[in-house]
Amino acid sequence: MNYSAELKKFVTSQYVYSAIRITLATVLPCLVLAHFGILKEYFLFPLGTSFVALTDQPGPFIRRRNALTFAIFCFVIVALIASLVMNFKILVLLEIIVFGMFFSLIGVYGQRLAAVGSLSLVVLAIFIDGHLTGANILKSLLIFTCGCVWFLLIFLIVTTIQPYKLASQMIGENYLQLAEFLKIKANYYQKNPDFDKLTTQVIAKQVGIKNLQEETRETVFKTRTIVNESTTTSRLLMLMFLNSMDLHEKLMTSESDYQKLQQSFEDSMILVNIHDYLNLLAEEITNIGISLQIGTRAKPMFNLELELKNLNYHYFELRNKEMSAGNLESFMVLRQILMRINEITKEINEIYKVFSQNVKLAKSLSTGLDLKKFMPNEEKLNFKVLRNNISLSSSQFRHAIRITTALLIGYIFSMFQLLGIGHTYWILITITAILKPAYSITKQRNFLRFYGTVAGAVIAYVILHFVHYNAVLFSILLLSMILCFSLLKGRYFWAVLFMTIYVFLSFNFLSPGKIDVIFKDRIVDTIVAGIIAFAVSYIVLPVWEHTQNLDLMKKSAASNLIYFQSVISKFLEGNFDLEDYKVKRKNAIISLANLSDNFQRMISEPKNQQKKLEVVHQFVATSHLITAYTASLSQYSKNNEKYPEIDAESWSRKIEAEMHQTSALLNGEEINEALKMESRLEPEDSSIEDLILKRKTEITEKESYDRRDPNKISHLTELKNIHDVLELIYDVAKEQRKVIEKYKAESTPPQS
Repeated sequence: MNYSAELKKFVTSQYVYSAIRITLATVLPCLVLAHFGILKEYFLFPLGTSFVALTDQPGPFIRRRNALTFAIFCFVIVALIASLVMNFKILVLLEIIVFGMFFSLIGVYGQRLAAVGSLSLVVLAIFIDGHLTGANILKSLLIFTCGCVWFLLIFLIVTTIQPYKLASQMIGENYLQLAEFLKIKANYYQKNPDFDKLTTQVIAKQVGIKNLQEETRETVFKTRTIVNESTTTSRLLMLMFLNSMDLHEKLMTSESDYQKLQQSFEDSMILVNIHDYLNLLAEEITNIGISLQIGTRAKPMFNLELELKNLNYHYFELRNKEMSAGNLESFMVLRQILMRINEITKEINEIYKVFSQNVKLAKSLSTGLDLKKFMPNEEKLNFKVLRNNISLSSSQFRHAIRITTALLIGYIFSMFQLLGIGHTYWILITITAILKPAYSITKQRNFLRFYGTVAGAVIAYVILHFVHYNAVLFSILLLSMILCFSLLKGRYFWAVLFMTIYVFLSFNFLSPGKIDVIFKDRIVDTIVAGIIAFAVSYIVLPVWEHTQNLDLMKKSAASNLIYFQSVISKFLEGNFDLEDYKVKRKNAIISLANLSDNFQRMISEPKNQQKKLEVVHQFVATSHLITAYTASLSQYSKNNEKYPEIDAESWSRKIEAEMHQTSALLNGEEINEALKMESRLEPEDSSIEDLILKRKTEITEKESYDRRDPNKISHLTELKNIHDVLELIYDVAKEQRKVIEKYKAESTPPQS
């Protein structure tokens, strides 16, 4: 592992940048207040700042600004009502029900408002017993409001000074994810690869790439300064993001029958050479990503031209020594892989040219795309959407009931002062943090929260026991805050660990000498909240992943069919609509990622809820292969070459018949005989076999010649690869249809 690169990736990421901004916005007022000796009295100021800061999700400026403003409004209203009714237990229970339901339900409008809703419930927990407001409620609320507004001002100033910073960091992160994806793909070429493990890693990485692309799409395509301004920076950022999506497709097109490839070339070093070269390319993509995150120009790390020349040299040497009539087709597959690698290399070199800040290139940039078609779907902010989700058929409504029930149980439990619990708010905050719509995430967070809290509490206890210099303690507190906010999204255990450390240190500064009480309360409250959250998530209206499998499989099957039709249209009609193709490619990848994500969550559920797990896994794997093989076929749709030898019409009818059968089965429809007949069509690609036979004869009669142009590939090799890819798509589509037949058979109760 390249530890230097890993450290740079982390330090230059949007998460660290955001964490430093949150930490400084929170700590600077604390220093000023501490200087005047009034920090304890005005502690609600930095608290309000940190709450609003945590609602700031990546996205376009206007949406972030509006969400922060809405968050401030919600926080102040919740704090006001909670402070006014805190002495009336019946009213407190009522406000938990009203706020618990409302702030959980607004998650239907997307992650941005879901974050506002969750933090609003945290504010409710903080103000529910009045331990922070004191006697003067209005003064306390004013201080809290000023702290909330303070972060909004910081946000407005920073985004005005650096309008492109977030977009640049997010695009850079896209490249870093692609580099990790390529490293996984490279491992298919190492000696004795674990194919099942690698396939699982590829599918999981596709989910991460899809989620990040969706977030980046919104940020880039809805940021006016990027879409509308004609500055060099805005145009280059747009081009860099579009190139990252094209690069993603090129990485997907390298899908092959790796097991067969390993068998064919196990005695040579060519596959290891490919593995090493792909890792070099991954390093270059990482370099591009880090440079984008930093905001500097990227310069190539390696001489790719020389490295590629060496790789091609090894291939041609092997071909001239080992190729025979018996292994001709294996060498044709390998040649095609090298051409794909050549195209990826060219793409990376082109990206470096863009990074050279070529003004002429930037000014000539015109995507020619209707960007609205590429935007992620979001629910519009109207009451009808909220009203339609007030139903037990809505997973969000069920989640709202669960979290409200858990908060009520947590509050009632704390009222009886069992186990000497002294902090109601810690139980409620922990419940809000742990309990998520998906059972699997709740279960995972429960364990991570407990382990992180215990580990953080022990470390904080040791620090406070042995370290007595305030300057050192303050430095540890700052570092812990930055690391907590940086790791909150991707490394929840470590985020909780550092959060616990900075909470302990903060309380120590406010009330020195009470570390034993804080230690006991924090551990006990986390355990109590974890038990409540786990029990409620399992018992109260759970939504198991298997209930969503069928809908997600339908969408994936339909999207793959449409994607294939858009690609095969070039072979059928001779025309190719690039924009239409890119939209359908996007939809297919999103549908596949959603299905894969659902399957990953299903694995973490109780065994009795993992219904038809193996069949669903087979469907996910076949969907991934259909998408990847279709992406491979698309490379021939974009060039000007003609392939009359391919019986495209028969292949189209044959493959689409299998895909239509799968969709029909998923929708509970009968398969008509016409589809069954079409799936048995035999495409008339016999001329390809004749050409291959002729080439084998030439090799046998030693009429081969040493051609070493790495940028050219024979028409026969292209024809062979197109034929093989179409055959692979058909075989996988047929296998997927059989998987669904098995899925349906398991769903049908036996006849008595």
